[in-house]
Amino acid sequence: MSAKHKILGLIFANMHDETVFDLTKQRTMGSVLFGGRYRLIDFPLSNMVNSGVAEVGVITRSNYQSLLDHLGSGREWDLARKNGGLHLLPPFSHVASGMYRGRLEALYGVWDFIKTSDADYVILSDCDVVANMDLSDVIDRHIETMADITVVYAKDVLSLEQTQKSTILGVNDDGRVVDVLINPQMSGACNLSLNIFVLSKEFLKNIVLEAASRSMYSFEKEILQARSHEYKIMGYRHEGYFSKIDSMNSYYKANMELLNTDNRAKLFKSETPIYTKVRDNAPAKFGIGASVKNSLIADGCIIEGKVENCILFRGVKVEKGAEVKNSIIMQEGVIGQKCDISYVITDKKVEIASHRMLTGSQNYPLYIGKGAII
Repeated sequence: MSAKHKILGLIFANMHDETVFDLTKQRTMGSVLFGGRYRLIDFPLSNMVNSGVAEVGVITRSNYQSLLDHLGSGREWDLARKNGGLHLLPPFSHVASGMYRGRLEALYGVWDFIKTSDADYVILSDCDVVANMDLSDVIDRHIETMADITVVYAKDVLSLEQTQKSTILGVNDDGRVVDVLINPQMSGACNLSLNIFVLSKEFLKNIVLEAASRSMYSFEKEILQARSHEYKIMGYRHEGYFSKIDSMNSYYKANMELLNTDNRAKLFKSETPIYTKVRDNAPAKFGIGASVKNSLIADGCIIEGKVENCILFRGVKVEKGAEVKNSIIMQEGVIGQKCDISYVITDKKVEIASHRMLTGSQNYPLYIGKGAII
């Protein structure tokens, strides 16, 4: 990224909450736990920081207490700064704003913040895509092609269920977006939008203020789709690993893919690390009779039973005789003695008493809500 260009990053923490409603009842999409020790917002935020973005605003709508707790001052991402740094942007930040319906209304609601930034370009990102990418390349391509908007996309083979929750792009040989399909009834190989966009601040100002005057709120429908022939919209293809979270099934699958060493190596790179909030937990402890196979075990866990093909977050306890397979156990969960747990997702602080049997399936994992006692 050229040093002469200043970049502002904007992350939408609540976009797509409805796709994983069970997980977002009490938190934002950005606060959803992932991979043993991370939150979904860690990925777009780390991508921005690793790409030289020193000023980031996080746009929230509701249920953002856990997000505030996780982000804090932004110290873990080197964003605790006097100039720039991390900014939390809740709704009702000025008189004319309120609870937004879409991306355009959200941007108008925080326009006073954007206006004061001296950035030349703005990166917009949601929290539903898990990826490690160099956004400086996207900025450079945007400038080089003199695009109005650059959209990051990836080629993937999608099912009908997946496309109905996605934005699909038609991209010509020159890399220009010539067609935009929103939640289409189709399946097969597609150009899937990863909900990452680059615009100049001046262009963003024009479309946001016009949208406010015309009561438009959907960036995808009223800008990308309706004006794909009017504006120069370019596509940037992401070639690396990614997972898109658009259902409980895709959330489960994305976590389980981390048990594959190759996937972990593609996502967690030493040169561009994924940062998260650091906690001072003790190392994991394994009892004499414990058995652990092909699992990710976070710090603070106590394992006395059998764990196989699982992801255990911080502070989980698996008691003697318990067997946990193909499951995701979030922070401070307790699995009682001689339990048999398979294809289960437990939210934070779930307690499962001794001698319980809980079973889901690979395509429909059983979800247990936060703080439940079974």
